[in-house]
Amino acid sequence: MAEEDTPEVELNISIEKVCYIIVKAREFDAKVDPVEPDPGSNPTDSGEREVLEDYADDPTFAELRTAIDSLNDDEVIDLIALAWLGRGDFAKEEWEEARNLANERHRHRSAAYLTGMPALGDYLEEGLSLLGYSCEDYEIDRL
Repeated sequence: MAEEDTPEVELNISIEKVCYIIVKAREFDAKVDPVEPDPGSNPTDSGEREVLEDYADDPTFAELRTAIDSLNDDEVIDLIALAWLGRGDFAKEEWEEARNLANERHRHRSAAYLTGMPALGDYLEEGLSLLGYSCEDYEIDRL
């Protein structure tokens, strides 16, 4: 069966939500270990590098985690399956298998699992792309 004959996969999560999570995941992935454990200095003096440093109370991480925690079960299952697809664990043709496995393993610790995945944003974007979706329209309006 040719690729163009393959039916489009319908996601249970909106592309806009996935793209928002991609943006937040990339912001979080860009973080580095703090140079100074206590960022009590003047932000102007430090070049505002705290924005790129990974502190325990990091608002970017909180936004990413909140975005994932706010999803319903079907949305989280799709998000996990998209990450696996983008990481190369499954092929496009194995989408339902990926969803079924994500459903079996999904247990309210999904945010911790997903945020612990290096390059989450890249995996999600690649997963979307493999299914024929893109964040291009979302990025134009939001970035």
